[in-house]
Amino acid sequence: MSLSLVGLAVGIALGFAGYFGGFGAFVIVAALGLIGFLVGRYLEGDLDPGDLFRSRDRDRDDRPRTRPRPR
Repeated sequence: MSLSLVGLAVGIALGFAGYFGGFGAFVIVAALGLIGFLVGRYLEGDLDPGDLFRSRDRDRDDRPRTRPRPR
């Protein structure tokens, strides 16, 4: 299934949730969709759980980035 069809299906589901269930249902469907997406990426091996919680100011080896000292 192409990504455009997946996006269409998600948009339709969110539209129905928002129309029939209100904003609360829209938020619940969107949150559960995001969780499902992340679980699917993890099961496929495309997502490392540490990537979600790692700070952006650190390198891959978890050392803080430092600037060279002035001489």
